[in-house]
Amino acid sequence: MEWWFAYLLIGALVGFLAGLLGIGGGMVIVPLLVFVFSAKGFPEEILMHHSLGTAMATILFTSLSSVRAHHQHGGVDWAIARAIAPGILLGGIFAPAIASQVPTRPLAMFFTAFMFYAATQMFLRMQPKATRELPGPGGLFVAGGVIGMLSSLLAAGGAFLSIPFMTWCKVPLRRAIGTAAAIGFPIAAAGTIGYVLSGMRAEHLPAWSLGFVYLPALGLIVVPSMLAAPLGARMAHAIPVAKLRVVFALLLYAIGLRMLWTLW
Repeated sequence: MEWWFAYLLIGALVGFLAGLLGIGGGMVIVPLLVFVFSAKGFPEEILMHHSLGTAMATILFTSLSSVRAHHQHGGVDWAIARAIAPGILLGGIFAPAIASQVPTRPLAMFFTAFMFYAATQMFLRMQPKATRELPGPGGLFVAGGVIGMLSSLLAAGGAFLSIPFMTWCKVPLRRAIGTAAAIGFPIAAAGTIGYVLSGMRAEHLPAWSLGFVYLPALGLIVVPSMLAAPLGARMAHAIPVAKLRVVFALLLYAIGLRMLWTLW
């Protein structure tokens, strides 16, 4: 039961931070799951893969409420979403097959590098300057493939890549954020399918696993996450979020280093 409590706390924390700061949950869920799964005695060779797969599956559920809210405010460019989705699906499905062949430690180093990138981007409030127009269908397919592959490898909703890409291509920031929320669902769907299928061939899977997705953690994270997100959104209008972004960026640095220490 103590593990159930840990999953509920992770879900509440991730949902609150998502509502407060508008961030995806993967960067927080993955290292926290690494700590819990390591304490539970999961085999080291599948520890990172299970954390990534389970985190990606949680995004599948939480992205639904996000895209619904953005759609109600007219913030989604569905033409971009439809054009980029095929590449996202292809890249997202194949990425877990690649990840399953990479040992846990190198995979953790790759994940931590992008964690530090996301933290630095948040700390410095880096925004790319709009310099070009959106590419045609072929270019959007390739961009979707890259976004889907990296997002699946990192168990992220893709906003950390898709929003800078769209704003670089002169899509207004608010519309880019809403569209990123819309393409978060196919990213999560493709990534979840990929981690389930690639995990089916793995050995020494814990009980109640569906491939690389650990079902008890999934169920207990999703519910409090969806309940806590509105609370975080309300708090965002009452406290200085700019300062919180700095604190959260420093927290990401600390969590990333602690995860590497745990795996080493």
